[in-house]
Amino acid sequence: MGKGGEQGGNSGEPAAPIRFYTWDEIQKHNLRTDKWLVIERKVYNVTKWANRHPGGQRVISHCAGEDATDAFQAFHINPTLVQKFLKPLLIGELAPGEPSHDRDKNSQLVEDFRTLRKTAEDMNLFQASPLFFSLYLGHIIAMEVLAWLMVSYFGTSWITTLILSCILTTSQAQAGWLQHDFGHLSVFKKSSWNHIVHKFVIGHLKGASANWWNHRHFQHHAKPNIFKKDPDVNMLHIFVLGDTQPVEYGKKKLKYMPYNHQHEYFFLSEILLPSLIPCSHTLLIPLWSWLDPPRVPHAILFPADCGGNSVHAPSQKPSWKTYHNQPIIPKSFDETPRARKKSKIAQLDHLLLQKTSLEQGWFLESHWFVWVTQMNHIPMEIDSEKHRDWLSSQMAATCNIEQSFFNDWFTGHLNFQIEHHLFPTMPRHNFWKVKPLVKSLCAKYGVQYEEKPLGKAFIDIVG
Repeated sequence: MGKGGEQGGNSGEPAAPIRFYTWDEIQKHNLRTDKWLVIERKVYNVTKWANRHPGGQRVISHCAGEDATDAFQAFHINPTLVQKFLKPLLIGELAPGEPSHDRDKNSQLVEDFRTLRKTAEDMNLFQASPLFFSLYLGHIIAMEVLAWLMVSYFGTSWITTLILSCILTTSQAQAGWLQHDFGHLSVFKKSSWNHIVHKFVIGHLKGASANWWNHRHFQHHAKPNIFKKDPDVNMLHIFVLGDTQPVEYGKKKLKYMPYNHQHEYFFLSEILLPSLIPCSHTLLIPLWSWLDPPRVPHAILFPADCGGNSVHAPSQKPSWKTYHNQPIIPKSFDETPRARKKSKIAQLDHLLLQKTSLEQGWFLESHWFVWVTQMNHIPMEIDSEKHRDWLSSQMAATCNIEQSFFNDWFTGHLNFQIEHHLFPTMPRHNFWKVKPLVKSLCAKYGVQYEEKPLGKAFIDIVG
């Protein structure tokens, strides 16, 4: 049971007693209905507030019963503002005799890492370059505009379709890396601006959900490659990963999946799993186009705009007349029924070309995304929770890819996966500056810093 103490207030009246807790007691409060965590030696009860956590209730629950100081600093760009939300949740502090870190973690390593972070802040490495991100967004929009111009000027040939597929594949991949920047609050100083632009980029350029991304991705960052906490390694019994999961599944005798053949169907899944998004849109886009035809050109290239009030007034009833009044190609001056029919067929041909090109772009971009994201994590340690310190846990689950202009662009700077995981809110163009400091700290404590060529990283996935 916690110990009590008192402090005198400024008014001369005794303040509410401060309760002190031991780590043994705090670690018991890690249940779904009972969650405590420690930030800078202060103890907070987040049980009722977890469901209102902007980053999702699971990510904060994964830190229950632990020292969450480093995770708190990693995910929030304005800790002072967030402290206002924490203040009502404060229930006490660590007892004076208790270490600042739970479970016998290396206190000196933890303190040195926090000193490194302070050094990075003093070097202004958490300050984003507006020019970098403006040019990056500009080159994505330029590819989208180029795709539209090609449709307008070169028609519906298959050569055009193939070229469009390559352009849209590239723009979709780069938009994926860009939404990642805004999702991690690494561009603007205000969280609200990052959230707004993140919703635009992931919703309108990618056709995905910002809330879904936040819910999954922050869990991954908080507990990378940890079973039951990182959704990226919970493969729904399709695959067993790491060294311990196969043993656990073997003891349970789960025989409904042929795990002894997963090395064979892995390659098939590399074709099928990334195809789920384009296949779903293959079915949905024609339905959207028939029930809710787009009124504006970008609704074709930005699937999030297809359907709903974003492209139609609520009172307007969709019809083929809408297409006729807002043609994708110039309407024929011949107003005979036969000419109108040809005009509509031509419009549908253009729609089909754009749809086909976009689907192929999604399909190819899905492979781009899967291989880039897997190469940094899948070959690394995948295991159950070991309650490591922040630096050690991130280093065990991540590796880097050698730096080059192409690698930086191709991976969206996720070739600096180690630095990104240690400092998620740091703008990506500064990763190379903090890298020497991280390598030096790892060398001091004998923590492995793994870096490899891009080709070897792909081979290691297969291995």
